Amino acid sequence: MADLLSAGALAAIFAAGCDNPKDAWKDPVLQVLLVKKIEAQGNTPSRYRVVLSDGLHFTQGMVATQVNQIMAEGKIDKGSIIKLTEFGTGKVKDKSVLIMLDIEHLEQYGQPEKLGDPKQVTPESASELAEQKRAAQPTSTSNFYGNKPSTSSRATASSGPSRPAKSNGSRGPAVSAIESLSPYQNKWTIKARCIQKGDIKRWSNQKGDGKLFAVTLMDQTGEIKATGFNDQCDALYDVFQEGSVYLISKCKVQIAKKQFSNVDNDYELTFDRDSEVQKAEDEDDIPMPKYNFVTLEDLQNTEKDAIVDVIGVVKEIGDAATITSQKSQKSFTKREVSVVDNTGYNVKLTVWNKYAEKFEVPLESVVAFKGVKVSDFGGRSLSMMNSSTMQIDPDLDEAHRLKGWFDGEGRDTNYASHQGLNPGAGSAGGKPTAYKTIQQATDENLGMSDTPDYYTLKATVSYIKTENMSYPACKTEGCNKKVLELETGSWRCEKCNSNWPEPDHRYILTCSVYDHTGQSWLNVFDDAGKIIMGSSAGDLHSMQEYDESSYESTLKKAIAQTWIFRIRAKMETYQDQQRVRNQVMSAQKVDYTTEAHRLIETINLYN
Repeated sequence: MADLLSAGALAAIFAAGCDNPKDAWKDPVLQVLLVKKIEAQGNTPSRYRVVLSDGLHFTQGMVATQVNQIMAEGKIDKGSIIKLTEFGTGKVKDKSVLIMLDIEHLEQYGQPEKLGDPKQVTPESASELAEQKRAAQPTSTSNFYGNKPSTSSRATASSGPSRPAKSNGSRGPAVSAIESLSPYQNKWTIKARCIQKGDIKRWSNQKGDGKLFAVTLMDQTGEIKATGFNDQCDALYDVFQEGSVYLISKCKVQIAKKQFSNVDNDYELTFDRDSEVQKAEDEDDIPMPKYNFVTLEDLQNTEKDAIVDVIGVVKEIGDAATITSQKSQKSFTKREVSVVDNTGYNVKLTVWNKYAEKFEVPLESVVAFKGVKVSDFGGRSLSMMNSSTMQIDPDLDEAHRLKGWFDGEGRDTNYASHQGLNPGAGSAGGKPTAYKTIQQATDENLGMSDTPDYYTLKATVSYIKTENMSYPACKTEGCNKKVLELETGSWRCEKCNSNWPEPDHRYILTCSVYDHTGQSWLNVFDDAGKIIMGSSAGDLHSMQEYDESSYESTLKKAIAQTWIFRIRAKMETYQDQQRVRNQVMSAQKVDYTTEAHRLIETINLYN
């Protein structure tokens, strides 16, 4: 069974002059002689140290954090046989260690006793063994006893997007992946896209003055923050441009200061005087930013101060304003933007400084915001930070779906808001409007308390009362009071003390709706009524008088349609009897993609 191990692999990997350990031996098979867990301390995650053997030599190993989950399962232990599909080398306290970046557990071999009689690998033993093998088999390309693959085999080796290193041919050095970086490596080059560049920040204290800037870098495997101070700030700030791709090397890799960053990486980079940054000629192999979108509706279930990605259509753009911080007395420029999405919500998003001063985004553009902060100001709102980015009309499936929805029906949608009760809005005081079935609303006595209850209901219209479907209303903006017809043929509003040649008919519908749990009656006013009926109340009134066929057709189309209703449930007294009145605050068509995701999340709650 000892033949199973890649004898000589460790010597070849640690041989002097081996710039890329992966080229020294492909996928070595090793035995684990020891596993030791180092518990987390502060912001530092738990780590695993191991001793690895190839049958001839053994060495210390460090498990990269992205592989922690495999070790946490407890299946890899003393005696286990593993294959290292991705790895690197580094030094800890001047001792060479093997960095384990991706592990395949060969469970079929079990956990045998120590195979062979391995000795500690040293630079001398590594170089000596490597020289012997090169002399014995100068043209071999096999992995036996650590022979180095030929140059041609290395140049043609394929490398997927999750690989930590790949050949860059004659155009430059081997490229490492961001996810493979750690303080235990010294020679590496990453090829990454700058997806965010912050403003220069300055400080002054007893130790002196200083400045810094930070960028967020991304490749196929992840993101990392990089910071330049003082001289490096002067040298590199103008070099980095958002969206461009760079080859970067010779930076300090250290534990990330999570209190100053929302980048999902345990490490971060610091530029120093030896750091090298070069704009890459080829950018096609580095993707654009990745998003994990939260819908505007789901913000009501998102914790305050959470950092999220959202995508929406720009509905309104406010004016830029200057404010002064009471704490620092510094001035900032801010601008409020209203964004909407196909969940039927409108949310205020604040942009700052350079984005606020020159907000060159056309109305009704689709914008993807990355890394914005959730606030509970007025219910739920969003704010861009120094590390936030935005992309206008991105080439994303979510953006194309959103644009199609907005062009088809979004312009006429009656949007809900997290910022309190507005006519036709949704919830009050920022309270969540959770989905309920008709039976749940009954069982939970929604609307029976002293204050209104708000909830979301997906239901199908089964019947619409045709008596008193609308009323003649005053045309004065904001009035909407019922007007009376005079003998002269004009219409009078007592509240406004004004007469109108024609009234503005407004809906007061009563609808019966059902879902899989039961039936309920809903009261629908004008804004939602227009959406449900597909016609204004004035047009429907005219059809009833002059075009009975169109009137009947409009009623028929409104039946059997399924909607997402925002409901306000409140106890009211009618003819000395108390009953719950379910008022529709908004109605929107079902977005079946969004609805499918919601149902999947509901199903997962039962697991």
